[in-house]
Amino acid sequence: MNIGLFGGTFDPIHRGHVALAHAALQRYKLGRIYFVPANIPPHKQKQPIAPFLHRYAMIALATAPEKAFVPSLLEAPEESGAATKKERPPKPNYTIETVRRLKQTFGKSDQLFLLIGIDAFADVAQWHQPEALFRECEFIVASRPGYSLADVANALPESLRPRPEATRPFQKQAATGDLVLRGATIHLLDQVCQPVSATAIRAAAAAGKPLARFLDASVAQYIKKVGLYK
Repeated sequence: MNIGLFGGTFDPIHRGHVALAHAALQRYKLGRIYFVPANIPPHKQKQPIAPFLHRYAMIALATAPEKAFVPSLLEAPEESGAATKKERPPKPNYTIETVRRLKQTFGKSDQLFLLIGIDAFADVAQWHQPEALFRECEFIVASRPGYSLADVANALPESLRPRPEATRPFQKQAATGDLVLRGATIHLLDQVCQPVSATAIRAAAAAGKPLARFLDASVAQYIKKVGLYK
């Protein structure tokens, strides 16, 4: 079975996330996609985010209509005593560790695909153990106008990156199709990018503005009921 893993802050999950998952599900015949909210995102450790349980609840609501979408607790906060928390602060959730935990449940024929937007992919070389991550799974990247195939190749870790002369011809070629290199396989999804910003959604919620055009109705109702982002 082809299985997708879609990780992120999901603060909150919005129509852009769901559109990417649906496109990947259909294009690559994924049997299941795990939505994995991060407890402590490595790149947002100093930024305030909504509590994990609220973000998980919103994912459960947004994904309920699609049986292949599975809300996941792979990165849920661990239960620990107060003394332990003082001595050893929680560590960030690294994608490579989440991927390896999920793959421990796989059968021999299962294949993992990591779903990600192209803006986040642009920083993939700075992730924890990026070379190992490309060995563990293939990437499905939601492309958008303004990015070229050369941009995608040049975002790879240096050890996987093609030589400059090899990518130069692709500087004006849109980031579409498949990019198969030694040590990395990247599938580019075009025409799925939606102009939705989680920052703008939180600002709209704080101002008491309608959220229906950004979010599933059940998620918008949850935000209003709980009073998130006020």
